[in-house]
Amino acid sequence: MTAIKHALQRDIFTPNDERLLGIVNVCKAGKKKKNCFLCATVTTERPVQVKVVKVKKSDKGDFYKRQQTWELRDLTEVDAKDASKENPEFDLHFEKVYRWVASSAAEKNSFISCIWKLNQRYLRKKVEFVNVSSQLLEESVPSGESQSVAGGDEDALDDYQELSAREEQDIESMMEMCEYAVSNAEGFAEQLSRELQVLDGANIQSIMASEKQVNILMQLLDEALGEVDTIEGKLSSYEEMLQSVKEQMDQISQSNRLIQISNTNNVKLLDEIQFLVNYMDLSKGHIRALQEGDLTSPKGIEACINASEALSQCMNVALRPGHEKLMAVTQQQLLFAELRDTFARRLTNHLNNVFVHQGHDQSSTLSQHTAELSLPKHSPLHRDLLRYAKLMEWLKNTHREKYEGLSRTYVDYMSRLYEREIKDFFEVAKIKMAGTTKEAKGKFGLHGSSGKLTGSTSSLNKLTVQGSNSRRSQSSSLLDMGNMSASDLDVADRTKFDKIFEQVLSELEPLCLAEQDFISKFFKLQQHPAVVPPLAQPETEDTDGGTPSRMPPQAEHRQSLSSEKDVVRLMMNKIFQSIETELNSLIALGDKIDSFNSLYMLVKMSHHVWTAENVDPASYLSTTLGNVLVTVKRNFDKCISAQIRQMEEVKISKKSKVGILLFVTGFEEFAELAETIFRNAERRGDLDKAYVKLIRAVFVNVEKVANESQKTPRDVVMMENFHHIFSTLSRLKISCLEAERREAKHKYTDHLQSYVINSLGQPLEKLNHFFEGVEARVAQGVREEEVSYQLAFNKQELRKVIKEYPGKEVKKGLDNLYKKVDKHLCEEESLLQVVWHSMQDEFIRQYKHFEDLIGRCYPGSGITMEFTIQDMLEYFSSIAQSH
Repeated sequence: MTAIKHALQRDIFTPNDERLLGIVNVCKAGKKKKNCFLCATVTTERPVQVKVVKVKKSDKGDFYKRQQTWELRDLTEVDAKDASKENPEFDLHFEKVYRWVASSAAEKNSFISCIWKLNQRYLRKKVEFVNVSSQLLEESVPSGESQSVAGGDEDALDDYQELSAREEQDIESMMEMCEYAVSNAEGFAEQLSRELQVLDGANIQSIMASEKQVNILMQLLDEALGEVDTIEGKLSSYEEMLQSVKEQMDQISQSNRLIQISNTNNVKLLDEIQFLVNYMDLSKGHIRALQEGDLTSPKGIEACINASEALSQCMNVALRPGHEKLMAVTQQQLLFAELRDTFARRLTNHLNNVFVHQGHDQSSTLSQHTAELSLPKHSPLHRDLLRYAKLMEWLKNTHREKYEGLSRTYVDYMSRLYEREIKDFFEVAKIKMAGTTKEAKGKFGLHGSSGKLTGSTSSLNKLTVQGSNSRRSQSSSLLDMGNMSASDLDVADRTKFDKIFEQVLSELEPLCLAEQDFISKFFKLQQHPAVVPPLAQPETEDTDGGTPSRMPPQAEHRQSLSSEKDVVRLMMNKIFQSIETELNSLIALGDKIDSFNSLYMLVKMSHHVWTAENVDPASYLSTTLGNVLVTVKRNFDKCISAQIRQMEEVKISKKSKVGILLFVTGFEEFAELAETIFRNAERRGDLDKAYVKLIRAVFVNVEKVANESQKTPRDVVMMENFHHIFSTLSRLKISCLEAERREAKHKYTDHLQSYVINSLGQPLEKLNHFFEGVEARVAQGVREEEVSYQLAFNKQELRKVIKEYPGKEVKKGLDNLYKKVDKHLCEEESLLQVVWHSMQDEFIRQYKHFEDLIGRCYPGSGITMEFTIQDMLEYFSSIAQSH
């Protein structure tokens, strides 16, 4: 081990200015045995740094290299595993635990002892040595074989001192005096020894000569000791005097501390008294206002508000620990509770009287509104009651039962008042819609305020297409199609209905908004969650679909909501419970009078719902109008479905020509009316969907009627009606029906062309059949120039057929054709000239086609028609002018 130590010192540590003080041969515990050395080193330069270095033999050669270094100051614990038995295992705790097994227990103990000494000498750091024998931790180790290898080196390192410059110069001068110092070291050492003996003798003689002076010095020391004794006696007396003073000062300090405690207690007591006086004292003026304050005058109400707020502050003050045990505090609390109950009782009685008094005044003014379509305004009542809003808030926070009682009283009273007002208001609206009271009850079966309607309306089941072309007949049928009343209703009647319905909604909207705003402000329901007052619970509907029934009081008291907006809405439902019923009754009446009124109602109701949702989507008005809007939309859908059903049930007369079908003109008038009503409307999408349904039904039923027609050709029925539809859609420019407009034009054009082709086959019938046979032979493979050699299609047969159609015969045939076309077409569409011009173009096309076939199949024959194109133009023109 000594050889290894010297090798490590020379090769590894000396180049780094380090000295090796301890070494142990180890391997890692529990792993493959790979030996290495743990070395304890110190630096030769100040300040000294102590390190633990792991050294390992290189795999490539027979030399050692550093593998890992730790600072000794980072060591926290040394665990020797067992202090009583020889065990080579030990642990070193740096940033983590390193477990080692030494080659022998002696090396382990020597290394741990070296670590302990280095820690004590250089670091003074508290490293915990666990399971280490106390013998190893002694500061000095006895000499012998058991002494650690670090002991001698460590002491030598401490005793060694480097020569100073002065000492080096003295040694050099001495060696120069003795020239043989280098060549004869023993002679030089003997000379130095002789000189040292001479110096020692001189020192002894000098000491013996100074004995007298030593005696004098001892005498002086004895005198000094006597003086010290004297001074110690005086200090003792002074200490006794100071002890007396100290006791007196302690007494004074104790007295001052007691005085300070007394002053502190007095300050705290004064602070408690001031707190109770400031926060639990109610002025006599406030007490008088709570007990007998005037609740009718503005000044009295203001005084009561101030007094109630002061009372709430006194009652809600946060008392400090122990205050509740004071008799004065208990008495004040009883006084406050009595004042609270007294004022709450006075306020509740007064507001109940105000509700009743205002109700009588309001009921007396109802008669002046019955003749006109307007609702009484409740702003004076709201203005008078809002003066008590702060008192209601106080009552809500202090007496919940009385607050709920007042809420119940107000809602019950207002529901009866509004029920009478709304009933009378809707009665007037129904009378104005129906004309007079007598007409309404006689013609439309209007009975009371329930708005139930009796009577019957016309149906399209009896609708037939008349042979007459008079506008009077069509107008009458259109009224039937619109499902209108038997009376002569027109645009003015619908406009009147629209204004009345708008006025009804315009009167209801501000009434509901004003009442909801008042409830929120008066009952303070717009800020914090609250329990729903029992009166404001929603009504439940009978399971059999009957009239609403009230919830049991116990269930009303148990039910609660988290949002005060829901409380307001439920109170509004209770107060205005008749509005939705009356609106539905009015809508039923309007739909009974004229089913087209559903268009007006849908637009108006949609606008008011949109307005209400912008103000407050969860408000009572928004919810109610939304429910009614569903009914209006359902009536609108029924109106559209009824018109479609009536189209499907149309029957035509077998003896008269069809002309423009009544449901086609009906759709035109419906579209014109709807475009006028829905201009800039919010629910344009509903109308667009209805348009698509109606136009598809029109298309299907036009084709159905055309197929069933016996008097009028199918192509004429399709051509005229789709031309009318195309003209209507082009004029109204309905964007959602652009595809249908193009389809109508396509159908009109196709059937016009079909009618023209089928009609023109009759004037030149034999010529047509002849050339059809020629084309058939060519199609079968016969060459065009060889057709003339066919027996049935030779030149003689061609001349014979052409001679049958001289100019006069052609003109005569065209004249008959014109009469027949005129008989087929109706006057309303004015398509005769259009059809005649198309026939002229088609006739000229056929003529050119015949000439082309003659030129190709009968070349050089000189055969031509008996008339020219110019003759045909003159025939068509003269026939048109003559008629």
